[in-house]
Amino acid sequence: IQRSGEGLKFARREGAGRAVSMSAPPPVPRSLAAAAAAGGGGRAKLTHPGKAILAGGIAGGIEICITFPTEYVKTQLQLDERANPPRYRSIGHCVKLTVQNHGVKGLYRGLSSLLYGSIPKSAVRFGMFEFLSNYAKDSSGKLDRKRSLVCGLGAGVAEAVVVVCPMETIKVKFIHDQSSLKPKYRGFFHGVREIVQEQGLRGTYQGLTATILKQGSNQAIRFFVMTSFRNWYLGDNPHRGMNPFIIAAFGATAGAASVFANTPLDVIKTRMQGLEAQKYKNTLDCACQILKKEGPLAFYKGTVPRLGRVCLDVAIVFVIYEEVVKVLNRVWKTV
Repeated sequence: IQRSGEGLKFARREGAGRAVSMSAPPPVPRSLAAAAAAGGGGRAKLTHPGKAILAGGIAGGIEICITFPTEYVKTQLQLDERANPPRYRSIGHCVKLTVQNHGVKGLYRGLSSLLYGSIPKSAVRFGMFEFLSNYAKDSSGKLDRKRSLVCGLGAGVAEAVVVVCPMETIKVKFIHDQSSLKPKYRGFFHGVREIVQEQGLRGTYQGLTATILKQGSNQAIRFFVMTSFRNWYLGDNPHRGMNPFIIAAFGATAGAASVFANTPLDVIKTRMQGLEAQKYKNTLDCACQILKKEGPLAFYKGTVPRLGRVCLDVAIVFVIYEEVVKVLNRVWKTV
C-alpha cells in the first residue's frame, strides 16, 4: 500500500513481478449492488391506474368522434338480414342512402350514446389493464405475452359489464330505429327513457353474454398483440422511446387481428341488441338462426367497415393514450 497526494493506492503483483496500481473503490452496499444487478437495464416504470383511467377516457372520447361513421355503416350492414329483401347493396350504397335520407349528420346517428360511453369505456379498459398488469409484471417490470392476454381479458370483461353492454344496446337500437318507417327516438335521453320504460333496466343489457365474449376476446387479442410487438421493439431496454407512428402501426395490426378473430361474435351481439332481438331465445339460438337462414358468411357481415373502424380506433387510442400518459407523468407525480 502506497500513500500519494491522490489518496491511498494499492500495488498488486501480477505475472513476472509487474506491478499494477489502482485506486481503492468506495464500498458499495450489498442491497444497492443487488438491486442494480437485478434491474439490468432499469425497471420499466409502472403506470398508475389513476393516470390510465384519465388518459384512457381522453383517448376514447377523441377516437369515437373521428371514427363513428364507419361504426354506423358496419351496424347497418349487420342489421340488414338476408331473410328480408336486403336494403343495402354495399358500403357505398349504405352511405349514399343515409346521406340522401338524413343528410351527412345521419352518419352520426347514435354518436351521443357512444360518446357518453366511449370515455368511461376506455377509462375502465386501460385502468383495469394497468391495475392487473402492475401485479402481473416480473421483477424487471416487464409484462410477457401470456400475462398480457389474461390482463386484456380481464379489462375486456370489466368494460363489457360496466359500460359496453348498455352503451352498445342503446346505440344499436338508435341506428336500427332510424331505418324504421316511423322513427320513435328523438334523441339520446328520450331514447333511453323510452327503452327503460318499455323494457326496464334489463332492456339496456340485451346481449350481455355475447358482449362479454366479444369484449373479452377483443381486448385479450389486442393487448396480447400490442405487448408482443412492444416487447420485441424495446428488447432489453424498457426506457427506449417509441415513435407515435410505430405505436399506431402496432395498434392497427392488433385491431385487425381482433376483427378477423371475433367478427362473428360482433354480428351475434348486434342482432341480440337490435329492435327485433325478442325473436332470439338466447345467444346460442341467435347464432343458430343466422347460420340456418343466412349461411356462414353472414357471420362476417360488416367486416370491411369494422376493419377500417377498428384499425383506426385502436391505432388512435393507443397513440393518444401513450402521449397523455407522458404529459401526466410530468405533472402528476406518483410512487
